[in-house]
Amino acid sequence: MKQVNFSLLATDGNARRGRIDTPRGDIQTPAFMPVGTAGTVKAMYPEQVRETGADILLGNTYHLMLRPGAERVASLGGLHTFMDWERPILTDSGGFQVMSLAKLRKLDEKGVTFRSHIDGSAYSLTPERSIEIQTLLDSDIIMQLDECIPLPSETREIERAMELSLRWADRSKTAFNNQANRALFGIVQGGDDLRLRAKSAAGLQSIGFDGYAVGGLAVGEPQEVMFEVLSGVCPLLPSDRPRYLMGVGKPDDILGAIERGIDMFDCVHPTRAGRHGHIYTRFGVINMKNARHKDDARPVDEQSPNRNCRRFSRAYLHHLVKTEEILGAMILSQINLAYYQELVAGARAAIEAGTFSEYAEATRAGWAGGDLPPL
Repeated sequence: MKQVNFSLLATDGNARRGRIDTPRGDIQTPAFMPVGTAGTVKAMYPEQVRETGADILLGNTYHLMLRPGAERVASLGGLHTFMDWERPILTDSGGFQVMSLAKLRKLDEKGVTFRSHIDGSAYSLTPERSIEIQTLLDSDIIMQLDECIPLPSETREIERAMELSLRWADRSKTAFNNQANRALFGIVQGGDDLRLRAKSAAGLQSIGFDGYAVGGLAVGEPQEVMFEVLSGVCPLLPSDRPRYLMGVGKPDDILGAIERGIDMFDCVHPTRAGRHGHIYTRFGVINMKNARHKDDARPVDEQSPNRNCRRFSRAYLHHLVKTEEILGAMILSQINLAYYQELVAGARAAIEAGTFSEYAEATRAGWAGGDLPPL
């Protein structure tokens, strides 16, 4: 089996076109990773996710350690076998969910102890245990444990969390122990303070990782702050390693981050939006709850490469959403995931052709034009 390797294939400005080779398949970048939080991308069969163009999924350490348990997943053949996904999987460390979901959490140098948001059971998550859980899940790309705090926060608090995350990064690297056929990513922290971000990036590179994530964004700050941080951080990261923006985002977030040099993305938003009646298209967002769709026999987009956009009428999708039929969530989630994959595939082609700025301008113009109602 081969190791995990990254190849930078083309650049256009700061935008990058690459490929991550893994034993379970190649990941074309820029890449969007659908989120399979608890061993499933919500409302989607695994083969449907793959058919949208996804090369890799994200699994969540926090949720899987609570249910069904990492040791149980390992005994059943690992997460790939458990959920019938043969392609690569990236697992996050669980730190963000501990901070945002867990009850009665207590954080110290060793790690974090907390009570499950499900039943109140006590758990401990350390850098070493996080690596152990992700290894038991048989993840292909493993994330260090870090502390993610909301923005805005006091500079002293941002610096404290960043320094702790660096120490945890060092312990994560030791625990990972250069496992064959897996990659370990470090996470740049530092909030909206570019000085602290630079210190974090330098510290992580001195430890040495297979890839570098930018964490602690999309946690309450405006988009322009996120873009400012990315513009400052990306040039500090090694060009021969993948760059992953964690938990982002909406299509305009992704396009702007690609412009600044990011390679990988994940977000629950496309499937969550689908379950709430919203569709992402080249026209922007369409709210299928709106009454204007109830007598509209047109498809969502008759020119879309996605069959579901051409197959079902707007009136039918409006009906499914209003009646809260499960099929509505399934169809809309598929449409959204497919659009996200179309977006990054278009970016890859444009970077290769040296026309990324034109692609970004045309894409934004399409969103701005909106989805006009029939005459």
